[in-house]
Amino acid sequence: MNCGESLKPEARFCAGCGAATESEVTRIASRTATLVSASPPLRPQKSREAVLRPTQHDDAEQVVFTARPTLLFIKLGYAAAALGGVLLIFLLALIPQLPAFVSIPLALALLLIPALYHLRRNTIRYTLTDSKIEIDQGLIGRTTRNIPLRNIQDVTVSTTVLQRLLGFGDLVIDNANEQGGPTLLRGIPDPRRHADLLLRELRRWH
Repeated sequence: MNCGESLKPEARFCAGCGAATESEVTRIASRTATLVSASPPLRPQKSREAVLRPTQHDDAEQVVFTARPTLLFIKLGYAAAALGGVLLIFLLALIPQLPAFVSIPLALALLLIPALYHLRRNTIRYTLTDSKIEIDQGLIGRTTRNIPLRNIQDVTVSTTVLQRLLGFGDLVIDNANEQGGPTLLRGIPDPRRHADLLLRELRRWH
């Protein structure tokens, strides 16, 4: 050893200075290399933001809102039809010659009137994405009209006094490429909130 101390053949460390012998150094280096080669490779760690936020494609459209005309008058129509049906059954019951199985279907037929308007309402849907407005119309055969946001020049909320009290109205959209006048999103609930969402998306394009 460097300290001059004589070593026994089976010694692993110097009794004088405590240094490892050449055979011990070789054994430790060989064992370390074996452990390193046997250990699995380290995987790259994902950042917290990458784990919490899913991958989004730039070309995927994001839906901002989907709206239909208000259900307010349809609900009132169902209530009026139900009340009218009860009154009709009561009045027809005063006619003794008229059997009950006739008056009940006549009363139920009153519900067909609001049901028809309900069906018509469900054929219209307005969808705002981050790139366009879609106007879908139709029940079996549907027509979809697309208005790119880059072509929209102005958005106006139009409500009457009654509409303002009942919480619905129209959105008037001026389209630069539209020849037939502005586009109307008719009778949607809370039109001011929908207009604010539309204007927010427009600011990204203008």
